[in-house]
Amino acid sequence: MKRLLIIGIGAGDPDHLTLQAAKAIAATDVFFIVDKGEVKQDLVQLRRDLIERHARPPYRIAEARDPERDRTAPGYEAAVEDWRSRRALACESLVRDELGEDQTGAFLVWGDPGVYDSTLAIVEEILARGTVAFEYEVIPGISSVAALTARHRTSLTQVGRPVHLTTGRRLAEDGATADDMVVMLDAHCSFAGLDDFHIHWGAYLGTPDEILVSGPVAEVGDRIRELRAEARARKGWVMDSYLLRRLPGTDG
Repeated sequence: MKRLLIIGIGAGDPDHLTLQAAKAIAATDVFFIVDKGEVKQDLVQLRRDLIERHARPPYRIAEARDPERDRTAPGYEAAVEDWRSRRALACESLVRDELGEDQTGAFLVWGDPGVYDSTLAIVEEILARGTVAFEYEVIPGISSVAALTARHRTSLTQVGRPVHLTTGRRLAEDGATADDMVVMLDAHCSFAGLDDFHIHWGAYLGTPDEILVSGPVAEVGDRIRELRAEARARKGWVMDSYLLRRLPGTDG
């Protein structure tokens, strides 16, 4: 039986790799890399560096090109499902054609595989089609949420209070739904106007390009938008997240 490992590799710092993840990399025969193109070669290079440091020869690296997602489609969820299905076909080909029986293959996942990542859903879709059989195991990683709160030296939770993990799209649609919110996948700085919140924002966490800003949204919101735009223009992509916490004395 073929075996797959879905390995969380952390938010960007090579030292985020856990001992469990390092052992999993050492036990892998074939590493699968889905290439997002020239603009995001930093993401591919981190994976290659971790493989070179922790893998045990002989091993192979098999690559596939990530299909483009239609970002102009009117239906966001339908566009994501279409992209995910096409990505699943590319990953299915890798597992079917590149991984031998009784071998172990691995996908190295940025952050943690269970936090806003499509890999687990793709693996389940491949299994549901029934064209290739395998067992799989998930190795957790340090998420950008954990890296964010650590770098800002703040806690994710407060006594007796919930935390809402959401996306920029949902924040823009629903507004503030809790006193403490972690927001990811926000291309449009949807925190604008939430002046009764403090924001802990971070981009490229754990990398040499890391940017951190903290303060009341009313005071630092414009600065974050400027830094984000500059970073995207310079690198061609941005990976950021932030924690919103309602300021004391404001109405919730």
